[in-house]
Amino acid sequence: MQIRRLIPADAADYRSLMLVAYERHPDAFTSSAAEREALPLSWWEGRLAEVSDADELVFGAFDANRLVGVAGLSFAARMKERHKAKLFGMYVMQECRRHGAGRVLVDAVLQEARARPGVRIVQLTVTDGNAAAQVLYERCGFVSFGVEPFAVAVGDRYVAKVHMWCDLASH
Repeated sequence: MQIRRLIPADAADYRSLMLVAYERHPDAFTSSAAEREALPLSWWEGRLAEVSDADELVFGAFDANRLVGVAGLSFAARMKERHKAKLFGMYVMQECRRHGAGRVLVDAVLQEARARPGVRIVQLTVTDGNAAAQVLYERCGFVSFGVEPFAVAVGDRYVAKVHMWCDLASH
């Protein structure tokens, strides 16, 4: 399993993987498959821009040169929040789960966050009831700090999100 930061040349594979994720797990993401499918490839390429101080970046897990998992990291832009980063868009293909890809993706995100001057914490949300993901995040040093009811509307129902954070100085 190889982990590396995705670049614009990976955009088509990244888009394909995420469209599968949005379709198969609508509860897990705030974006819908239809919403993201409508975006041009240039949007996906822009998210993967190769600049050293990017506000967002995405890491990919590769198995034999095939993208099988991703995790994003965004950095807060506002002065009073620059000590925060957010893990977003975590997804590992079903057939590749329980082989360590999720853990190494989260570790890569945390390592990148530590390397950014001034970043102290990483936050994330996970769908309430997604025990496997929550356990993974806890093993990586994340702690729950609240549940947001009615966080995401999925059709005619709502799902709650568990808010978690990791103090980079402690882990």
